[in-house]
Amino acid sequence: MVVSNYEVYDLENSIKASKYPMSVDVDSLNADITNTVKKLAQSAKGEGHDQFLTGIRVNFDLCLTVKCWTEAERYRFLEFVSSQSTMHRISKFDLDKQYIEYVDPRIIKIMNELKDKYNETGAPEDYLKLLYSNPCGFKLTARMTTNYRCLKTMYAQRKMHKLPEWREFCAWIETLPFAKELITGES
Repeated sequence: MVVSNYEVYDLENSIKASKYPMSVDVDSLNADITNTVKKLAQSAKGEGHDQFLTGIRVNFDLCLTVKCWTEAERYRFLEFVSSQSTMHRISKFDLDKQYIEYVDPRIIKIMNELKDKYNETGAPEDYLKLLYSNPCGFKLTARMTTNYRCLKTMYAQRKMHKLPEWREFCAWIETLPFAKELITGES
């Protein structure tokens, strides 16, 4: 699973806040998902009517390949809390477990040879050979934080992506509380 250890924060308060613009008594508001809340959540990109989704925070661990991380980094609103590091630990990973099934076993064998050589010599040149030879199918885990509004954008852009990791990530988004009403636009 690419996503684990997740938590959703401020769901009810943000739904309640979505009703502020049309309210004269905010204390009387509730967190019911009304048709108006759904309409606001499903508003078109750039209209701003879905701004309340920004208050629904989501924290999670995300395990992606280097290839997928390169694409994920385009989302400025997907914030890194902390992550595994190839710079610090490439020579310590169990490489047989870090690569996905699409990495050619011959490449994994070469990587293990490069790792063993660096661990034996400690030479900077051997370290750089190990680091720069690492294929895109290497998995790293990071703790991430974002919000429902950003997940709405990512879902729309990635649900049919060629990389299976993105499709799995979008399938996870569909499991979040009120995802159909607030993120995916399905009723």
